[in-house]
Amino acid sequence: MKLSRLYSNKPERFEPVDFVLGLNVVMAEIRLPQNRDKDTHNLGKTTLGRLLDFSFLAKRDSKFFLFKHIDLFKDFVFYLEVELVDGSYLTVRRGVEEATKVSYKKHQASHQDFSSLPTSGWDHLDMPFDRAKELLDGLLDWRMLKPWSYRNGLGYLLRSQDDFRDVFHLRKFASTHADWKPFLAHILGFDARLLALHYEKEEELAKKQSTAQTIKNELGGSIEDISKIEGILLLKQKEAEKKQKLLDAFDFRAQDKDQTKQLVDDIDERIAALNSERYSLNQNRKKILASLEEDQILFNPDEAQRLFEEAGVLFQGQIKKDFQQLIAFNRAITDERRVYLQEDRAEIESELKRVNAELNTLGKRRSDILSFLSGTDVFSKYKQVSDEMVTLRADITSLEQQRGFLHRLQELRTDIRGLVEERGNLQTQIEANVEKQNSDKTSLFSAIRLFFSEIVEDVVDRKALLSVSPNKDGHLEFRAEILDESGNATSADMGHTYRKLLCIAFDMAVLRAHLDDHFPRFVYHDGVFESLDDRKKENLLTVIRRYSELGIQAIITLIDSDLPARTEGENSVFDESEIVLRLHDESDQGRLFKMKTW
Repeated sequence: MKLSRLYSNKPERFEPVDFVLGLNVVMAEIRLPQNRDKDTHNLGKTTLGRLLDFSFLAKRDSKFFLFKHIDLFKDFVFYLEVELVDGSYLTVRRGVEEATKVSYKKHQASHQDFSSLPTSGWDHLDMPFDRAKELLDGLLDWRMLKPWSYRNGLGYLLRSQDDFRDVFHLRKFASTHADWKPFLAHILGFDARLLALHYEKEEELAKKQSTAQTIKNELGGSIEDISKIEGILLLKQKEAEKKQKLLDAFDFRAQDKDQTKQLVDDIDERIAALNSERYSLNQNRKKILASLEEDQILFNPDEAQRLFEEAGVLFQGQIKKDFQQLIAFNRAITDERRVYLQEDRAEIESELKRVNAELNTLGKRRSDILSFLSGTDVFSKYKQVSDEMVTLRADITSLEQQRGFLHRLQELRTDIRGLVEERGNLQTQIEANVEKQNSDKTSLFSAIRLFFSEIVEDVVDRKALLSVSPNKDGHLEFRAEILDESGNATSADMGHTYRKLLCIAFDMAVLRAHLDDHFPRFVYHDGVFESLDDRKKENLLTVIRRYSELGIQAIITLIDSDLPARTEGENSVFDESEIVLRLHDESDQGRLFKMKTW
């Protein structure tokens, strides 16, 4: 399948572009001296590729130039004529204002103009966008891309300057690797089904792990042992059955008996124990308070000296000094002892608070039970048991919810173990498939990598390596590298110039390897010669012409300043038949759209 013609309903604004079967050149000539040093010239060589993408039913994007400047382009309708595999032609009609409506017409002759064709002349008129893409997918019949859509391959066929940043990961594939790596593996000859399944299992596994974590968060710090939950639930349910029977029978004798037993066996015994504990604590507290009072030192040496003087007895010198030292020693011991006593006192008072609080609670409970036993109002008893039933049912509901969560958690854990095992098996199969395709010299991948290296070597006199290998997670890693004289990878491929060359070589190698298949046979490369030296430009042009002769339609764009040097006696690098579009900066008529820049 190749491009045949691109035109519009406004030829005075956008002239038809008629493509040829071999090499197609879009030449931008910088004729004004003041524009030669500019990086961009807005003549439209890059815009042509965007229009082709639009005509191949790219999604509407507000940033796309046709919609960003809708006032300028709303009346435009574009027509793309393509040659199909069977030699017939298909014209795709798509307008800007009604971009979601697409029309098709199949025909036998090329280079038609259906801009004035009445509505009755179209085979499919104003089809809804999604249905139109499905139909175009079938009409193009790029069956080697299946099960992927024709849109997946267009990124490698319509390379803009932004698409030369990476050989494999295109700008349009800004989403997850699962959206493009299986497709790329497929066109390289690997079993993409395994990769797609591997990504599906990973996604499913991540969702189940997330759900399991959510359930664990819902459970919080509650019991995760299903056996304990079932046991507690069983006891609560039994208790609820007993109380329900009481309520149904309106008979509270059994309830009275249970309350009496609880009062005698539990509450009274606990109250007695707490009273004993409180008595013991109070006694200890009393002793501590007494000790704190006894620890005061009442002897004063100064007063003793005054009394001795009144009695005529000598009390000076060493005697007074010894008494002072003794008092200081006893005071130090006393202070330390008081610290311990104060700590014991605080602990006892804390225990007394606890004991008193529990005694108050038990006393109220004892009073309530006695009131229940001595009460004669059966409706009060009915209300009390009913309240207890409400609490029980709430507990049972909560336990049943926890049981449900735990059952679901156990199911998820089983599923997660199964998915981990399936993912591991798929990873093993992926590794085996990659090893087989790498080692088989007759495989599609081996052919592509040979063509790829051959193109690079013809241009820069260096071999290049195309490699595919699985990483530790089972995901394929794609690499394109230029080798040095010793066959080792170099950093040359990291520069923009060589990276662009690797992109061009990759696209052309893939197309050549699929020449015998139902596969597209055109490729569009924007700014193909930029930043290459003259010798490499000549080499690349030779390769492009050779591939055009093999049946690959190459559309290249360039500025005249990037032309390779002419050989002696050569008037022009390209034949006039190869230049399908010539742009220039002398006036608006030299642009792709014959209007002022937007």
